Amino acid sequence: MQFRQLRYFVKIVESGSFSRAASVVHIAQPALSQQVAELEERLGVTLLQRSARGVRPTAAGEIFYKEASAILHQLDQLPQIVRSSTGDVEGTVNLGFVSSLAPRLVGLLEECREAFPKIVIRVSDGDSLRLESKIASASVDIAILYEDAFTTALTRKPLFRQKLFLISHQPVVAGNAISLEQVAELPLVLPGITNGRRVLIERVFAAAKLKPNVVLEADSLVSEMWSVRNEVGCTILPVGDLSNFGPHAFAKPAVIEPPIYLTCSIVYSADLPLTTAGEAVRNLLASFVEGQLRETDMPGAEWLRKH
Repeated sequence: MQFRQLRYFVKIVESGSFSRAASVVHIAQPALSQQVAELEERLGVTLLQRSARGVRPTAAGEIFYKEASAILHQLDQLPQIVRSSTGDVEGTVNLGFVSSLAPRLVGLLEECREAFPKIVIRVSDGDSLRLESKIASASVDIAILYEDAFTTALTRKPLFRQKLFLISHQPVVAGNAISLEQVAELPLVLPGITNGRRVLIERVFAAAKLKPNVVLEADSLVSEMWSVRNEVGCTILPVGDLSNFGPHAFAKPAVIEPPIYLTCSIVYSADLPLTTAGEAVRNLLASFVEGQLRETDMPGAEWLRKH
């Protein structure tokens, strides 16, 4: 079994078809099919299910994809690990973060550049579920995200818990707090039903024998905030300060009572050890977020780490 066969198989699964994968790895499609056939013969199992719509891994193929991705990740990191052992820490770290945390992480890259000039950071954002999936596939090394329940098999460093706030374009309540009953009377713009924040909101409403009045489901935070700004409805976010949008873009966020919490954690693979560069970025990220909490105002945030 050769490393290039592992790379071919991983690309086929990620591309969903032999033709797309062939264009990525720059070999002819028949040759790519032959490489997979050799793998299946050597392993004695079928790895891919083929159909007119493309290919997808079998149960055995899913296991093989996960293990092959892990092996290739370690292989790709090996030169960086060796070079880091002889001097300054260096390498590439793929860092993910939930979009709502982006304004708080603006200074992180500059701090990382100053502390570790030979580390290259690649950044991606998205919702927590998507980031966890990227960690599982080794396309993201470390992510900082919000979670309600720790259900996936990942390594976590919980940092703080964050209250959820009602976000609106114009004030909808007098004062700084709003009850869940009042929220239920408002039109809401929320993410899709599989989103972790949406799952938490639905569960909290159901426990209170209420139902959220969802008028629009948004597929990204950008479209969610655009809809709120254009008064399609309100939303519920783990954000108590929207001053970065400008002084008149949104009303002051109202904390929901009784409080609803999400936990902010640094998350990485439980199966793949972090490289030296990855460990350095993880530790810097933790200290950076702690500094943000202690030196700036983050409404509704409560630090969890023990000292």
